[in-house]
Amino acid sequence: MSSMTRRTLALGLLATSTVAACGNGIGSEGAGQIDARVDATLNYLYLNYPDTRGLADRASGMLVMPLVTEVGLGLGGSYGRGALIVGQSTVDYYMAAGASAGLQIGAQQYSHVLFFMTPDALFQFRQSDGWAAGADIEYVFSDQGEMLRAETTTSLSPVIAVVFAQTGLRVGATLEGNKYTRIIP
Repeated sequence: MSSMTRRTLALGLLATSTVAACGNGIGSEGAGQIDARVDATLNYLYLNYPDTRGLADRASGMLVMPLVTEVGLGLGGSYGRGALIVGQSTVDYYMAAGASAGLQIGAQQYSHVLFFMTPDALFQFRQSDGWAAGADIEYVFSDQGEMLRAETTTSLSPVIAVVFAQTGLRVGATLEGNKYTRIIP
C-alpha cells in the first residue's frame, strides 16, 4: 500500500470516527441531557437578551440548539443537537449538520434559537424530512454585551434565527447550509 493511499485511508477513518463520535449516544443520557442543555440555554438567552422573551411568547414554536460546533480548514463542518419546543413542551429532538468548502480556517462554538413566527413556518419545518436553513431566515447575531437589534422584535419574517454565545475564531458564521433532521436521542 503506498504512503498516499495509507494517508488517505487514515484521514478517512479519522473523519468517519470523528463524525460518528458526534452522534454517539454512549455515555450520554440522550433526551435528558438535551433537555437540560436546552433549559440552560433558554435561561441564558432570556437573562442576557430580555427582548427575546417577547419573541418566544409570539412564536408558534422554537428550535433551541444549545451548542453547535463548527470547524473549518478548507473543508468544514458543523454539528449540534437540540429540541423543538411548542408552547411549554418539547415535541421533538433535532440535529443540525452542515458541510462547507472554500477559503476558511478556524473553529467556533455557538448557540442559536430558531423562532418560528407563523404556524405555517412551523408546519413546514415539522413536515420536512430534512429542513435546510436558507435565505428566508432573518439572522440576528449578538456578541456579549450587545443588545439585539430593535427591529427583531417587530420583524415580519416567518423564521428568526438568534445566534449568541459565540466562542472561538472562525470567519463567516452562518446557519445557511445547515440541515436540521429529526432524531431519537
